[in-house]
Amino acid sequence: MISTAHRLVNLEDLHQAMRQGRDLLYPSEPKIMIGTATCGLAADAEEVLHAVREEVANSKLPYQVTETGCIGWCSQEPLLDICIPGRPRVTYGRMKPGRAREIVRAIPEVKREWALAMMPGDENTLNGAHVNYCVPHNGHMDGLTAYKDLPLFKRQLRIVLRNCGIINPDNLEEYIARGGYHALWHALRKHTPEEILNEVKRSGLRGRGGAGFPTGVKWQAVRDAQGEPKYVICNADEGDPGAYMDRGVLEGDPHSVLEGMTIGGYAMGAHEGIIYVREEYPLAVMRMKQAIRQAQDAGLLGQSIFDSGFSFEIRVVKGAGAFVCGEETALIRSIEGKVGEPQQRPPYPAQHGLWGKPTCINNVETWANIAVIVQRGGDWFSQIGTAKSKGTKVFSLVGNIENTALIEVPMGTTLAEIVYEIGGGVPNGRACKAVQTGGPSGGCIPADKFDLPVDYDSLNQAGSIMGSGGMIVMDDHTCMVDIAKYFLEFLEDESCGKCFTCRVGTQRLKEIVTRISQGEGKEEDLDLLQDLSWLVREGSLCGLGQTAPNPVLSTLRYFRSEYLAHIRDRRCPAHRCRELITFAIDPVLCNGCGACVQICSGKAILGEKKKPHIITQAQCTKCGACLEMCKFDAVLVH
Repeated sequence: MISTAHRLVNLEDLHQAMRQGRDLLYPSEPKIMIGTATCGLAADAEEVLHAVREEVANSKLPYQVTETGCIGWCSQEPLLDICIPGRPRVTYGRMKPGRAREIVRAIPEVKREWALAMMPGDENTLNGAHVNYCVPHNGHMDGLTAYKDLPLFKRQLRIVLRNCGIINPDNLEEYIARGGYHALWHALRKHTPEEILNEVKRSGLRGRGGAGFPTGVKWQAVRDAQGEPKYVICNADEGDPGAYMDRGVLEGDPHSVLEGMTIGGYAMGAHEGIIYVREEYPLAVMRMKQAIRQAQDAGLLGQSIFDSGFSFEIRVVKGAGAFVCGEETALIRSIEGKVGEPQQRPPYPAQHGLWGKPTCINNVETWANIAVIVQRGGDWFSQIGTAKSKGTKVFSLVGNIENTALIEVPMGTTLAEIVYEIGGGVPNGRACKAVQTGGPSGGCIPADKFDLPVDYDSLNQAGSIMGSGGMIVMDDHTCMVDIAKYFLEFLEDESCGKCFTCRVGTQRLKEIVTRISQGEGKEEDLDLLQDLSWLVREGSLCGLGQTAPNPVLSTLRYFRSEYLAHIRDRRCPAHRCRELITFAIDPVLCNGCGACVQICSGKAILGEKKKPHIITQAQCTKCGACLEMCKFDAVLVH
């Protein structure tokens, strides 16, 4: 590691650190990498890491064992990679400690029967460099498919996620080895703040936090604002259910955020940065604090960075987990120690923000783009994406999808390409019904609209939003009325209650949809939902209330027939709404195995062993456990 006695002052210092980092990234001895982001740890990656280290130590093997972030292949966690000089990096998935030991003992041989894929080289979008591990034969080696040929990765362009799953996030030299902090050096030593601002404007980068406001315009407003000091804030308050884009970057490449914020501070005339991250992200908090200490020790934060005369500090502030604190004015109040409630705008934070001073707030993904824009130029970045939505977008692809994954694709990639090609479609041969984009206040887009390009304007026209990047896939077992109810419950819970339309409006929307889901709705309720949704949208103070009706409006727009089935026929077509379904057992298919009896919590299933059983409706809680347990399809749902 870089010592405090050797602060990085000039370009030669950076090059020296880069050489040190390359020795770690591409060592002369075998290297074993284990993904230890939160998704990996949840799948027992820590046990795998311990087993590998123990095996290497006990056998006195000259191997390097290191951790890395999430490369995005979340459905295969925990991941283990073997890097042998002159050979491709080989990836093994769903690793167990015992199997990991066998793989280590087999080096330099490859356990091909367990391997998922191989990586013959290392593409770096920061500077366009490519490092060959070896010379592959027709994209394959040892019978393994290359990452670039896998459906999950072949359409991706990794700008924000360029280092995730490649470097050890706790190692500054490895970040520098891939071009890290060179953009900061060029910004401070070769460019004026105005030139950096113009480059960001030329890139067309829009804020990735959801609203999509032009980043360069916001930065210019802060630079032109009167008042000192000025602040830059990284909004890492990621609260959407199933979303983990920001977490993936913070855990896998923390220095990219620090570098972007420091460049932004220089361009705007700010000297203090704050990373506001939710306390439920302990690993992200730990790695960000570690990265800040490393940057300070190396002179990349603090006084006169690179002897430029520009000074900048960054600190971490933990949020308490309120969803509404993702809204910038509520976030500012939370940092100030006040109740996290949105405030009326104008004045905007660019003029009157933290402690009443000019403040720029961008989210994690926005900041992680900045070094690339400075390094490769705004014109290069603007060639990616669509006319009004430039660059790439990171999505967490979750729900009823084969490949649960963290992905990054160019703006304009269609929903069909994301769901069916990258995501691998819906598992178990089921049909895809819809995708919700934009988190709980996003909209549900039906499968017959999947030719839609994913960009800000197209999603808005379709009745949804980009949001921060959550993408939930739903199969044909999903009830869209139930989905609308679920997200309304979440939004009602998370409303701060400050404005009447949001506080009461979300309650009333949830009550009406709940009534419909229970078979107690009326057709006039649909018009009432429509009118009330528009009232909540137009009358609410912040983005939470303004977008809260989206789940209702989009499901009414595209799945009105399901609402009518619940109202007219007292029937849930997807067999999900408990009040409208009954479970029964087919006496012909039931062989009396008793598996359903053992799983039934309500003791509602009666019958003798090896004879057809029956369900007592008065006792049935309609949990569906019997349906999932039965191997003979004898449980019927009406």
